[in-house]
Amino acid sequence: MAYESGFASVYDRFTDDVEYARRAEYLLGLLKEGGVDKGILLDAACGTGTLTALLCGRGFEIIAADCSPDMLQIAREKLREADPDALVLCQDMRELDLYGTVDGAVCTLDSVNHLIEIDDVARAFARIGLFIRPGGLFIFDVNTLYKHEAVLSGNTFVYEDEDALLVWQNSECEDGAVDYLIDIFTTADGVNYQREQEAFSERAYDLKTLKKLLTECGFAVEGVYGDLTREAPGEEEERVCFVARKLS
Repeated sequence: MAYESGFASVYDRFTDDVEYARRAEYLLGLLKEGGVDKGILLDAACGTGTLTALLCGRGFEIIAADCSPDMLQIAREKLREADPDALVLCQDMRELDLYGTVDGAVCTLDSVNHLIEIDDVARAFARIGLFIRPGGLFIFDVNTLYKHEAVLSGNTFVYEDEDALLVWQNSECEDGAVDYLIDIFTTADGVNYQREQEAFSERAYDLKTLKKLLTECGFAVEGVYGDLTREAPGEEEERVCFVARKLS
């Protein structure tokens, strides 16, 4: 799904706990360990481009793709400073259409969870895999079933900034899926607030299912790790990272 202008405009304010710099180094480390430390790197579902910008200047030519025009406009501004030569594409990862192959691809911050049908996940893996050269790497993370069932399900979260307030309401988790309703209140004068609302869903998938899909799309799974670690995921892991190599 594509975030609209309301959420896109405040997204960066309310994701400052993501540890972008640490996450960028983690991804670069995994790529290097896998023999991919230069060439062309795709950031699929790049969002507002904060992570993408941190990957610039690290030996890669960058391609940033996202299906949200509003998020991508913010990403363009960041990449204009970080790497004016970065290619920015408004594309859904299920319909990815690049001009050639890439050496690696990353897809982070539960973007795969936004694909709420398993067939859509398969399509995204297949399209991304189509453009990764043999031997190249695909690294992505996902929210876990544990997080959806034990952390998100039925809960409401409130985030406040100087001139913005975000109220995030979650439905009960059903078959791994949680529906989100987000109310965004912004003010220019501290008195009068403008409200915008956005609704979308995410689904968490069994890790065995994701491994099976990767194999069917021509990948070999080389690692499944707890978030920002090199360790196997624990039972209460909230985010898991996959490292897969394109075979042919």
